Amino acid sequence: MNRFARLDVASRRWHVLRLQRMNYSGGFSKDLVDAASKEDQRLSTLVDAYRKHGHKIAKINPIASTPSTQYVKDLELQTHKLTPTETVCGQKVENITENMKAAYCGPLGLEFMHMEEEKRTWFADRYESLVSQGRPPVERRKKMAEILLKSQVFDNFLAAKFSTVKRYGGEGAESMMAFFYELFCHAPKTGVTDIVVGMPHRGRLNLLTGLFDFPPVQVFQKMKGMPEVPAGIKGSGDVLSHLSTSVDLQGYPGPLHATLLPNPSHLEGVSPVAVGKTRARMQSLDPVKYSQSRSAWGGNFPALAVQIHGDASFAAQGVIMETVAMSRLPEFTVGGSVHLVVNNQIGFTTPASYGRSSPYVSDIMKMIDAPVIHVNGDDPEAVALATQLALEFREKFNDDVLLDMLCFRRWGHNEMDDPTFTNPLMYDVIHARDSVPNDYAKQLQNEGSLDAEERQKIVNEHMAFLGEQFKLIESYTPPFSRFQGRWSGITQAPSAITYWDTGVNSDVLKYVGAKSVQVPRGVTIHPHLVKHHVNDRLHKIQQGRGIEWATAEALALGSLLYQGFNVRICGQDVGRGTFSQRHAILVDRNTERHTVPLNHLGLPPEWGRQGYFEVVNSPLSEEAVLSFEYGFSLETPKTLVIWEAQFGDFHNSAQVVIDTFVTSGEAKWFLQSGMVVLLPHGFDGAGPEHSSCRIERFLQMTDSKEDAVDGDDVNFGFVNPTTPAQYFHLLRRQMVRNFRKPLVMASPKILLRHPEATSTLEDMAPGKTFVPILSDPEPRLNASRVLLCSGKHYYALAKQRSELGRDQDTAIIRLEALCPFPAKELADELAKYTQAKEFIWCQEEHRNMGAWFFVHPRFQNLLGRQLKYAGRTNLGVPAVGVGQVHQKECQEILQRAFAS
Repeated sequence: MNRFARLDVASRRWHVLRLQRMNYSGGFSKDLVDAASKEDQRLSTLVDAYRKHGHKIAKINPIASTPSTQYVKDLELQTHKLTPTETVCGQKVENITENMKAAYCGPLGLEFMHMEEEKRTWFADRYESLVSQGRPPVERRKKMAEILLKSQVFDNFLAAKFSTVKRYGGEGAESMMAFFYELFCHAPKTGVTDIVVGMPHRGRLNLLTGLFDFPPVQVFQKMKGMPEVPAGIKGSGDVLSHLSTSVDLQGYPGPLHATLLPNPSHLEGVSPVAVGKTRARMQSLDPVKYSQSRSAWGGNFPALAVQIHGDASFAAQGVIMETVAMSRLPEFTVGGSVHLVVNNQIGFTTPASYGRSSPYVSDIMKMIDAPVIHVNGDDPEAVALATQLALEFREKFNDDVLLDMLCFRRWGHNEMDDPTFTNPLMYDVIHARDSVPNDYAKQLQNEGSLDAEERQKIVNEHMAFLGEQFKLIESYTPPFSRFQGRWSGITQAPSAITYWDTGVNSDVLKYVGAKSVQVPRGVTIHPHLVKHHVNDRLHKIQQGRGIEWATAEALALGSLLYQGFNVRICGQDVGRGTFSQRHAILVDRNTERHTVPLNHLGLPPEWGRQGYFEVVNSPLSEEAVLSFEYGFSLETPKTLVIWEAQFGDFHNSAQVVIDTFVTSGEAKWFLQSGMVVLLPHGFDGAGPEHSSCRIERFLQMTDSKEDAVDGDDVNFGFVNPTTPAQYFHLLRRQMVRNFRKPLVMASPKILLRHPEATSTLEDMAPGKTFVPILSDPEPRLNASRVLLCSGKHYYALAKQRSELGRDQDTAIIRLEALCPFPAKELADELAKYTQAKEFIWCQEEHRNMGAWFFVHPRFQNLLGRQLKYAGRTNLGVPAVGVGQVHQKECQEILQRAFAS
């Protein structure tokens, strides 16, 4: 007995009916509905009831055994004191009701009545107009059938040739292809020229080869275990379901560039990355227009973010809420994303009833009053209509919109998985039915739009094409196009540590320094800032000395802006700075109007356009915001992107993006990022969650070698600088080098205003650069003891040395860079101390944290030196929370460093 026969009579009848087209045009007459609503107030309220509640009984679930039987009182005629046989505008009420059912209770169920009046009025009017137009032209229908059939052929081909490979095919969700086809056809009509897509694994290969012009042979090579890039390119590569591309698409109404970003296996992690890259793309398309509006474009947004989600992850992953919450903020908006939830109604083995508490997977979108279009994935034409409506809404209101496409998953979580162990009833239904492409092709055949020969020709020709591609597996060389276009001139990092002149003429520094605190006429700022920020900075710059951390930062960023680079700094409270040190944004006391002085350098036109400085006070989010900034950094090597944590401790809320994007993106996907991650770090007695950026974890994530010398080709840099000049050179180096690497910095707190932690303009002069090792300021070549440290602990050690009178026998060396580990530079430095008997690593952090575990084996293996330890003992938390204990520990670790 087949699975279909096992179903009860009512269920079998339902599935037979399902095969008959659920025609959403259904004789719908917008003119009739509008006229009847105006004629009779009772009908007006009934019509609005269908607009509001129709989705509750809509036929949107392709694997429901029976149609919805939910009782909705507001849809009953008696609720509105109407009878079926009453006549309004020459039509019986029951005919008008059928009109509304056809539009709102068929394969499309809309939620939009929660929006503000202008939006919901537009949405109803536009949707009903589209429905009244009827079905797409025959040629459009045939093209959709062709795309769906090719997707099915592709899955069948892979199943035959690579039967043991997990491909996460699109079977059951093929109407996603109709979504993208309509998206590409209609987006150019709304002014879109660039599309950035973030999506998970399901159906990814179908989309790549079906609509993104990705050569199937590259998929076949990957399935055979071959690399996705030519030999000689350094990197680990990634799995089959994370392949990506960037392509100029042909054959659509206007020029269209589409980027499908690589994704990690951490579901939804790529969504904010896609939005960030979209935002950056708008700056690339027109930097002048971008700089003139806080909202990036001010109306017509030519770059479109498309976020594809799975139902289980969309409802459960917190990064979705964070990303949606940012969507309307001025420095994060992209004029609305189009979301598609590929809702196969199961997460691995967990059904929706165990996967979320809300009625719909899409309910999170109501936090921004976004419209939601539920659509039956069995109906490609309904999906296409929903896509057009979504694009037009986004064009009109510059806001997010979501399509919830209910579909199914033909196999288990992957093709090797048997879902009948855990979901037998669902898969009785799925196995009893035909595929979406076959159903749609049959429908077109039955109506005479597509004949059997045409259908078979599509299948045969695509199967033959895939066969020819299969023959190329051994001979095909995959292209490598990462360093083209905006990335031309950039290369992979060398295997040696290189040095770059990052110094700047003092006249330029004085100019940009003065501009960084220039208050516009008519703006009144806080008197404390006038005295201690504006006047103090001007004095220090003119003197050329006493340059503290915030001024050095302003000089670095201002000089980059002066050279035409763009800068974007983002994080919680970065405008002022967590420690009230930055004041990159000045606030008028009378109006609260914001001014960013560095955006007004006043350069002569012949010098070229200055860069744009975007200072972004982010919402209280780490994961989505850092993901967004990472995506922004992928767009161009000419923008310095900085993310600053409020305290370094809080970066772990963004651990997913740090692990799967920032520190590993280049190795997996050959995509470079020059972003800087600033993590305020230091033991100041502030307790377990305000002391440590977890240096040890970052060092563990590097690919630095214990037994060989590092080069610039490490996966990312990690630094712990101790002077403003070093910070200045690090920021500038990110843009000056001909390659891009992420830089993670244990940035200071106390050192921001430490009287000893200052620099001079001479330290930032041409010919100067960042140095990974800082020698003792005074030669102590006869020292018998050499202390080594990293970060602010140096200043405590230097003070203790002076107080103990140990200036002659103790030298202190600072490791400003920990990765790449400066083995050669350190060996040269240590060689100066011929009388040294002890080498001691000193750190504030506990022994099981900080850099100790990292530097110790490198001293032994690369330098041939034994290294002692002077620091806190092991602890299960980063720092103690008792002030007296903290002070006692501070004294003890200094005593250990100088103990006889």
